[in-house]
Parts: sequence; structure tokens; C-alpha cells
Amino acid sequence: MILSVFLMSCVSDPDIQFDNTARGNVEALWRIIDEKYCFIEEKGIDWNGVLPIYLEKADSVKDQRELFKIMAQMLDTLHDGHVNLYSAFDVSASSGWYDSYPVNFNSSLLPLYIGNDYMTAGGLTYNKIKGHEQIGYIRYSSFSSSFGSLNMYYVIKYFEDCKGIILDVRNNGGGSLLNAYKLASTFMKNTTHVGYWQHKTGPEHDAFSEFEPLYVDSMDMTVKWLRPVVVLCNRRSYSATNTFVSCMRYALHAVIIGGKTGGGGGMPLSYELPNGWMVRLSSVRMTDRDYVSIEEGVDPDREVTLVSNDKDDIIEEAIQIITKIIPQE
Repeated sequence: MILSVFLMSCVSDPDIQFDNTARGNVEALWRIIDEKYCFIEEKGIDWNGVLPIYLEKADSVKDQRELFKIMAQMLDTLHDGHVNLYSAFDVSASSGWYDSYPVNFNSSLLPLYIGNDYMTAGGLTYNKIKGHEQIGYIRYSSFSSSFGSLNMYYVIKYFEDCKGIILDVRNNGGGSLLNAYKLASTFMKNTTHVGYWQHKTGPEHDAFSEFEPLYVDSMDMTVKWLRPVVVLCNRRSYSATNTFVSCMRYALHAVIIGGKTGGGGGMPLSYELPNGWMVRLSSVRMTDRDYVSIEEGVDPDREVTLVSNDKDDIIEEAIQIITKIIPQE
């Protein structure tokens, strides 16, 4: 994998110059998205039709907060969690990509399965399932929490007598792609081709570099779990988590259940507006190894919805799956 494209950077483009007025900032924002954002064509967005609507609104704004609000509304038409507007007084965020989906996660139910004597190693919360001690459970709530081989060694060692592991990344909003690839490497014996990436090369909506392959390097994590693993995900499994789930489709003993992930297959860059506000947007797009974009999310192998109040239906399904699997050596 090419690490440099995944690092957030701040870019002030000298070729995009607009007046520091309400109208000038709206025009600048529209132009930056038009030329730099990588999903306009893929999402079928009528971006040209958006500009006159928000220019008209800009002409009547009374203060900076009102200007921020209408510019945030303009960005929200993209339905992209990687697109944000930053000012000294607020940060915009889109919720349209998950609002209409089942929540599929209730943290208050977890003690039923892992008790209160669980352990934590490098952001990995783990224990054996109560009443099903042949099944391990790992909860990883953020890919911003780093872990190392020694952390993973102790986790896997604790599960050495287990038949399978449940790996819960529901409501994990992402973080470091390095951690995502490292965690995926834990479940892959060999270096595995998992997809491709492209970056924007020009202002045209279809101007992209050639596809470059992405791999999970088996040596990213020398500690291995090569028995069954059931990955739990939901719509709020976003960004680096979305990428992780996509990678896990190519792990030999993995089954993915729950809900469709939230997407976020575009890596972000940041640009400065005339008034000093920053806009973050997706400028690099990723696909699976069949060239299918993962921007809109990854479907589970088995869709399971959390409907009960007294149990976690998705964990219950994972327990049943592992119970029925005969591990392959």
C-alpha cells in the first residue's frame, strides 16, 4: 500500500482565488468541490445545479454564522462523512449517510456477554463470551487507538483454547488506515490483494490516475489468528473501519454479519477558503479487488438486525455461526 496518500494534508491552491465575501466564499467552496472532490460523477450529483441555489442564499446572509450554515448545507448535498467545513466556532458534519439505517448497536448489552471483568490492550477490549467460553470477543471502538504486536500476542494467547473470535467494529467511526491494515493482517496468513486506489489528477470529474493495487501485508502483524472470526459491523462502521471490513472479505476464515457499513472510501485532503475556514473533502477513492467502489459501504455476508431489548441479536448470531463451524487448519 502507498502510505503517503493516506496522510491528511492542508492545501491552499493558488489557482483558486476568490473575494473574501459571502458570495466569494460560496463560489470558492463550490469550485474546490467541483475540481477536487472525487465522487461527483460516481454519485450522480448535479453539482452545477447546486451553485445558483446557494449563491442566492449568500446574497442575503447577515453574519458569519449564517454564512457557515448555508455553506454546510451545500456540502451536505454530498452525503459524505469525509466532507467537513471547519471554522473557529463550528464544524459541519453530514449524517445523511446513516440516518435511515438501523442502529444495530447497544453498548448496554455488552456486559451480558463479556461481564465487567474484561481486559483492554491497546484499544482492544476483550474477554471470552460468558457461557460460551470457547468463543472470544474483541471490541475495537476506534482505529485511532493504536495497538502493537505485543498487545495482540496477549489477546490471541488468551484465546488459544477458543474455537473462534467475534470481532466487533460496530460504531467504529474510523481513524488510522495503518491500524486497519494491521488488524486485517492478523487474520491473513499471506500477503493479500484487497483492492485498488486512484487519486484526482485534474479538475474534470473523471480525471483520475491509473488504478494502483492495495495489499494487506502479512508481516504487518506477525501474531496470527487463522481460525474462524466473525466480524460485526453496522452503518456507523465508517472510513478506516469500512476499509477494514472490505479487506476482511478476503480473509480465509472470516464471516461478516450485521448491517451495511457506512462507506467513506475516499481519503481526505483539506483546502483553505478566502475567509480562513477549511474544507475537508474526499480526493482519493478506493475499490475492492473487483474494482467496485467502497464509498457507499460494504454489504455483510449475512444481514442481521438488532431488534431485541434484552439480548444482542447480532452477537447471538455470531455465536451460532462459530458454534457450527469446524475450524480448517
